[in-house]
Amino acid sequence: MAEAYRRHDLLDVEPGAWAAAIAARADLAGVPHVAAWAEDGRPVILRRRNPGDEAGLIPVGLPLPPRDGKRRIGFALPPDAVRPRRPLLLAESRGACPPAWAATLGALIALSECHGLAPRPFGSLLWQSLTGLPYLSERSDLDLLWPVRAAIPPGLLDGLANIDARAPMRLDGEILFPDGSGVNWRELHAAAPDDTVLVKHRDRLVLREAAAVLAGRPAGGLAGVGE
Repeated sequence: MAEAYRRHDLLDVEPGAWAAAIAARADLAGVPHVAAWAEDGRPVILRRRNPGDEAGLIPVGLPLPPRDGKRRIGFALPPDAVRPRRPLLLAESRGACPPAWAATLGALIALSECHGLAPRPFGSLLWQSLTGLPYLSERSDLDLLWPVRAAIPPGLLDGLANIDARAPMRLDGEILFPDGSGVNWRELHAAAPDDTVLVKHRDRLVLREAAAVLAGRPAGGLAGVGE
């Protein structure tokens, strides 16, 4: 069941299972927000499996807001304790953004509509939108996932670079492929066709020729990369 989930998937946790997980973690006593996280309707996110995680459990995590230490907290939960949540779209998260971002958001949404894409926030914007807690600051990046169906649409990377050049924040994030793998759009945009770029899969990191990634072939790889 764990293999059914992909990088960046959001999951809701059954409150009783969450309470049991918290009770087993003495290190989380008194940590803000965590005890009531599931009961308050806040999701967790799939994380990379650690060597000590029990097989068959779902590795998930959550980040605390910067004012509460910006700690990343991981759990491994039974499959029947979680259920998938629909991804949040950029267009649905505009209300959580600083006013200074408005023009950039409008340009990004116009770019996505031009290419028939539905970008999704992650990082600070995602968590502020989902929880109402203060994750964003004036120094925050705007992190986005750009899911594509196959090949990366011509003009998408140039469009992102042009918007980034005028934006009041750093525009970061990944092109996300149907198999759940992703590549940083900045790295891919800067690469020559025969350069290699780092592709992140759920269970591994691989180097892949930029031309293959642009064509929608992120699987495989020239070499594994240590984490």
